[in-house]
Amino acid sequence: MTSTNDIRRSFLDYFEGQGHARVSSAPLVPHNDPTLMFVNAGMVPFKNVFTGLEKRDYVTATSSQKCVRAGGKHNDLDNVGYTARHHTFFEMLGNFSFGDYFKEQAITHAWTLLTREWGIAPDRLTATVYHTDDEAFELWKKIAGLPESRIIRIATKDNFWAMGDNGPCGPCSEIFYDHGDHIFGGPPGSPDEDGDRFVEIWNLVFMQYEQEDNEIVRDLPRPSIDTGMGLERVSAVLQGVHDNYDTDTFKALIAESGELTKTLTTGDNQASHRVIADHLRSSGFLVADGVLPANEGRGYVLRRIMRRAMRHAHLLGAKEPLMHRMVPALVAEMGAAYPELVRAQPLIEATLLQEETRFRQTLANGLKLLDEATAGLNVGDTLPGATAFKLYDTFGFPYDLTEDALRAQSLKVDREGFDAAMAEQKAAARAAWKGSGEKASDEVWFDIAEELGGTEFIGYSAAEGEGQVVAIVKDGARVDTAQAGDSVVILTNQTPFYGESGGQMGDAGVIGNDKGLKAVVNDTSKPLGRLHAHQATIESGSIAVGETVHLAIDADRRAQLRSNHSATHLLHAALRNRLGGHVTQKGSLVAPDRLRFDFSHPSALSAEDIAQIEADVNAQIRGNDAVTTRLMTPDDAVAAGALALFGEKYGDEVRVLSMGADAGKTYSVELCGGTHVNALGDIAVFKIVSESAVSSGVRRIEALTGEGARLWLNGRDERLKEAAATLKAAPEDVPARVAALMEERKRLERELADAKKALAMGGGKAEAAGPEQVGGYAFLAQIVEGLDPKGLRGAVDEMKTRLGSGVALLIAVNDGRASVAAGVTSDLTGDVSAVELVRAAVAALGGQGGGGRPDMAQGGGPDGDKAEDALQAARAALESVNA
Repeated sequence: MTSTNDIRRSFLDYFEGQGHARVSSAPLVPHNDPTLMFVNAGMVPFKNVFTGLEKRDYVTATSSQKCVRAGGKHNDLDNVGYTARHHTFFEMLGNFSFGDYFKEQAITHAWTLLTREWGIAPDRLTATVYHTDDEAFELWKKIAGLPESRIIRIATKDNFWAMGDNGPCGPCSEIFYDHGDHIFGGPPGSPDEDGDRFVEIWNLVFMQYEQEDNEIVRDLPRPSIDTGMGLERVSAVLQGVHDNYDTDTFKALIAESGELTKTLTTGDNQASHRVIADHLRSSGFLVADGVLPANEGRGYVLRRIMRRAMRHAHLLGAKEPLMHRMVPALVAEMGAAYPELVRAQPLIEATLLQEETRFRQTLANGLKLLDEATAGLNVGDTLPGATAFKLYDTFGFPYDLTEDALRAQSLKVDREGFDAAMAEQKAAARAAWKGSGEKASDEVWFDIAEELGGTEFIGYSAAEGEGQVVAIVKDGARVDTAQAGDSVVILTNQTPFYGESGGQMGDAGVIGNDKGLKAVVNDTSKPLGRLHAHQATIESGSIAVGETVHLAIDADRRAQLRSNHSATHLLHAALRNRLGGHVTQKGSLVAPDRLRFDFSHPSALSAEDIAQIEADVNAQIRGNDAVTTRLMTPDDAVAAGALALFGEKYGDEVRVLSMGADAGKTYSVELCGGTHVNALGDIAVFKIVSESAVSSGVRRIEALTGEGARLWLNGRDERLKEAAATLKAAPEDVPARVAALMEERKRLERELADAKKALAMGGGKAEAAGPEQVGGYAFLAQIVEGLDPKGLRGAVDEMKTRLGSGVALLIAVNDGRASVAAGVTSDLTGDVSAVELVRAAVAALGGQGGGGRPDMAQGGGPDGDKAEDALQAARAALESVNA
């Protein structure tokens, strides 16, 4: 038997041998088509090549593209498990020509591969063509030798493909395989065409026209080829089975499901095992491509897929979570072709386990309540929409799960009633919000979020992508268009731009299109926590609601933000390890050029503390461990040891970031919705540049990473070299040389002060000649120039020594100001107060106050020219003591 892996490989080998470039599958999240939730066809990654917006270094290509159809208009979810060929995840084999070969070569390749390379019997094959495509009709006769009865003209849109209302389009030619007359059904175009006998296995699209507003307006200058063949369908053909679920890959997964649940995989259990196998594939690949369960957008579709499979595991009687235990089987089957599965296996397992553990409780409660609600219903009855909404709103039981659960009982759900109850709840929430004190300017964001839902953020895995403009806000009001020169806020259905939150600054970048639009995004905010609002100035062109635009962040700026954000997590852990568990984050700033981290701690950090913290963070960076992400409830995350960040608003689910390792444990586990490095080595280096107080009990560290840290260290090194050159010393000798110079300076300052004092004391006015008698006391007073006020006390003490018993007063004049010091020998302090003498002198100098002790006081005033008046005022105060 030819395995699915062999079939995929041989397809790619064939076309590569025919000169086609082998192109790896693109991720399931399309970044070049905002109208798609997931890549749903092999041509999607080449869309811009077909339209001429993108050039590649090849003109023919082949690929096996991962596809998901489980949301929007391409939604096969509800049929999976109950039919032979419906899947949420499938692989599309394709060969493509971008203006190189056209119909004849495409048909030749298809017929050669199917009949010669793979040995499919030609009489089992039937082709269809668009009813007016005579060229394709004749080519099938010429190349394949098919009789006209097996070349069927189809007049419907089934055989005419278009990229949209505008753009390339053209007729199709589909190839059908006849599984035999033992299966009901007729060929395409017949009354029984909906049967399973004839199965389409390959579609050849001939892009030869261009249309505008759904009307063909011209021939394409370079016709192209896009083909798509379902790997699962052709594997069924080559493996001799009619049912896709009987092919080797599905059989292996279904067998694993049966083994783990200890149940038969046939009979009443068949649909459940098929759902589990199919949904395991889509869940695994979506998580590997960066999609995580969420309450809206792509994450919500993934959650629906996961929970549908988990419900069927419950129906099979699984007592414990099942899905995560099947991941090794998935990796064994498909990991060789898709190495991203191998790399993401731990994340896939953890995500499935977390989701199923949480869901099993919801499921148990919901099914019990659902059984009670349907106890009185008969086959064909309808469950009231209000009841379905109560299950959803109060108990977290999703509508689609209610619908799926009742399907097995042949019961329906009143969808209109459910939607009405939902609308009523939204109206009540809006009324409550309008009276909650929020700023009136925020109402526009509430309207947008209520009408359009939240923005899909694709920036965890992409730096650019396509988006549809869903709203434009100018001067606080919604507008339909904006022109060059306008400053506006642009909202798109999806974006790689991160909106400022959790301390991380918003992204900057450019929004443009092929019509000349260039809108420079200076910042991105996150109103209501759900919308990503691009603050932009339109430099050229115009923009309108409904248009598709290309969004590209400033990738270098984002890389710096990611490094600084991840470094704050490592810093937080290092602080707690060094200082203790009392350390908690009190605020942060993650900017492109620096990071700031505020934390609780009662005292300044020592030099040793800072050195150790810095060393610990850099050790983690050198370890270069991968940064992993899980989605959890806040309570579960905290219970698992995650730290909640200050100022972050958490919803029902949070991203949990784990990074680094220390003594067998994860170094840092925190709740965070920001963007982070893929591996810690991306940070490169971490350097603390300051530590200071913010307020009582709160300290602040500012630090740099990567190139910013390198430039800062280089600058410091240059300054050290400059200092060394000035000192005529080697850089390593600078500290000792500076210390020696400081000691020498202190000695010289002391000698200079002594010299100044001696000069001043020997060069005073007449009062310096000797003491006089004032009020019965020996009074020695002097006015000096240039004496440092710091030396006054010492000089007064010397004067008191000379007196033996008496009062000393010294006034020093410097730069127009005057300082006063007075001293009283100890035998006179009971009669005379030095404080009173100084206050009298200070008042004469135009100052106020003066203080000290009865034996020594000091003060000063602004008017040095009044020094003589100050001396006389002090003399008068002394005379009045015994008056």
